Amino acid sequence: MSLSTLRAALLAAGAVFAGASAVQADPVTTTDLNGRTVTLDKPAERIVMIPIPSSSTVIALDGTTDHLVGMHPLSKSAIEEAILGEFFPDAKDIASDIIASGGSSGFSPNVEAIAALRPDLVVQWGHQGEDIVAPLTNAGLTTALIQYGTEEKARDIIKLLGTLIGKPEKLDEIIAWRDDTTAKIEAGLEGLSDEDKPSVLYLLRAQTELRASGTGSYNDFYINLAGGKNAAAELQGLKPVNAEQVAAWNPDVILLNGFESELDVSRIYDDPILGATNAAISKRVYKMPIGGYRWDPPSQESPLTWQWLATLLHPDLFDFDIRGEITGWYAKLYGQTPTAEQIDGILRVSMNGGGANYDRFLAD
Repeated sequence: MSLSTLRAALLAAGAVFAGASAVQADPVTTTDLNGRTVTLDKPAERIVMIPIPSSSTVIALDGTTDHLVGMHPLSKSAIEEAILGEFFPDAKDIASDIIASGGSSGFSPNVEAIAALRPDLVVQWGHQGEDIVAPLTNAGLTTALIQYGTEEKARDIIKLLGTLIGKPEKLDEIIAWRDDTTAKIEAGLEGLSDEDKPSVLYLLRAQTELRASGTGSYNDFYINLAGGKNAAAELQGLKPVNAEQVAAWNPDVILLNGFESELDVSRIYDDPILGATNAAISKRVYKMPIGGYRWDPPSQESPLTWQWLATLLHPDLFDFDIRGEITGWYAKLYGQTPTAEQIDGILRVSMNGGGANYDRFLAD
């Protein structure tokens, strides 16, 4: 399909949808995370989401999958693996063939497939080069760009998406939750000395290689927020390490990523080197939970990550009702109330349940 044909198809589709709309909503104008102005005739109703974590954010803000018409194939697999697949079974039917050459990774767009979905908004990464953006804008697709990696950017993504889909009250509620949780944790840690903060290592990869999160990562942010010290603070960003380096750091707590589906805490406990760390000896090895999205990176559910970790690091200082928080906030975010068994799955009780202090998260 030629570029001119794509543009013509998009204009025709826009005319059809405009004519079919009985009620004219107000136009929406905002600024994306790259400082570009984004204007829509009305709040977005057909959204293609290329960045992987943010499909679940759209679902949380919208309370439905009805307006998400396209998403990254890895977004779909995360939804199918997580509880959103149970909450919204129709999500399996959302198009995911939106990556160039039929790929399941990377972010180069399949512009023809995206245009065929007749989106009024496409969201793309804004920090990975113009090569993945220009094909969308050249085809006349309204595109908003987001960036990743810090709590500030996570909040800006929520604000941007909430504005573009016309959910200002929902985004305000989510941002207020982040503020409230941060304030409660900071108050609980007031006066705590560095000596009383356990060292924490987050491993982004652990199955076939070891990759640690150092200073500047989002994992570093919430380790410090929750009252820990990043064992890999000497590193910048995400870096490969070996078992001997981990042994030298000798972390008090090890967090395993939620991305490697087959990864189990036994990976640490059964390793002749890693199994001798303080974390393993004291049974403080945990795999990150998976809710509406994996709790490792920033998302709409991040306050649950912070509460979970603060409770594990300082069980004498915090008494967050994690199960109650999940129940209440899932009703607000997704309009669904999880069962006790579903909460067990989110918290990975079958795997993490034998870890130190994990009894705090078990059902009564």
